[in-house]
Amino acid sequence: MKARMMQPSTIAVYDAGMEHPAALPIEQLLRDCNVTRTRRSGPGGQHRNKVATAIVITHEPSGIVAEASERRSQTQNHAEAVFRLRVELALQLRCPSESVSPMWTSRVRDGRISLNSSHADYPAMLAEALDTIQAHHADVKAAAERLNVSPTQLIKLLKTHPRAIEQINADRKRLGLHALQ
Repeated sequence: MKARMMQPSTIAVYDAGMEHPAALPIEQLLRDCNVTRTRRSGPGGQHRNKVATAIVITHEPSGIVAEASERRSQTQNHAEAVFRLRVELALQLRCPSESVSPMWTSRVRDGRISLNSSHADYPAMLAEALDTIQAHHADVKAAAERLNVSPTQLIKLLKTHPRAIEQINADRKRLGLHALQ
């Protein structure tokens, strides 16, 4: 899994009220991206290097890059690179919002988040969770209340991606709060 960050531990903030790039429909997101097809070395035998199946996607406004080259299929690599880009955008960009998105509401049932980390909605949900936690100054309980889930459910979502929980714990440490377990 490869994705390059624009700068280590730098979180960019988009304008308030703007939809998070990780939540945009793929076609709309790709309008702001440069997609490059290339060859990559590695396992895969004689078929791997005959065509340019590796995909590198750069989100031009942020400089965030994601790539995929594991498959021999350019279509599968493209889908994986888009997913990785959306996850990187979720981790690296903050878009403060005053309201909970309809997608978030549709994914919450009885205070529980119904989502798999490989689902197409995962990057947008992760972005919304991180945005809300940041808006509440790393107070997970307040953010969970705002998102209509339990703090345990919110932490469980963050733990699906190690860098997400690391970011929150770094913010909490900076603010003098204890780390989440």
